Amino acid sequence: VKIFAPSIEQRDVVNHLKGSPTDEKRNVLVESARLARGNIQDLAELKASEFDAVIFPGGFGVAKNLCSWAVDGKNCTVNEHVRSTLQAFHSAKKPIGLCCISPVLAAKVFPGCEVTVGQDKNVDGRFPDAETASAIAELGCKHICKNVNESHVDKANKIVTTCAFMCKAPLHEIFDGIGTMVEEVLKLA
Repeated sequence: VKIFAPSIEQRDVVNHLKGSPTDEKRNVLVESARLARGNIQDLAELKASEFDAVIFPGGFGVAKNLCSWAVDGKNCTVNEHVRSTLQAFHSAKKPIGLCCISPVLAAKVFPGCEVTVGQDKNVDGRFPDAETASAIAELGCKHICKNVNESHVDKANKIVTTCAFMCKAPLHEIFDGIGTMVEEVLKLA
């Protein structure tokens, strides 16, 4: 297992204690290295031929830094290294795992694919970003409704997705859904 991140400037830096942006500038790779405890490489160096699969975590950083979904929605652009990584694994018929908001990356890069970001309606207030499912459909992809502890496998494209924090749920349920995504990716590898 190796961890990669693009060496680009973050769109913005948020003080998570206060919940507001700061004037700081940070690099995505440097910040990711902090989380990975230094064991990380620049995404530009990733070679799909050296790996059996790729998994993209989610989080608002994906929607701000790996693509511009947070600002542009379905009209977003995808970072060139993220796009080429996804395309390389897809072309090699190797599995791709995506969780939380990151399934929108597949929706932008692979028209016609099937993904899930949870539900397409705000069921019991648990899916406040349910409109993302409609945007995915508008991109020509199929959104599959799933519960937080489930994942969806697009067998034709070898793409496995789960909603994770797109659902307001207890952490153990989010953990279970991510676990099913990882299991399905490994089965396809």
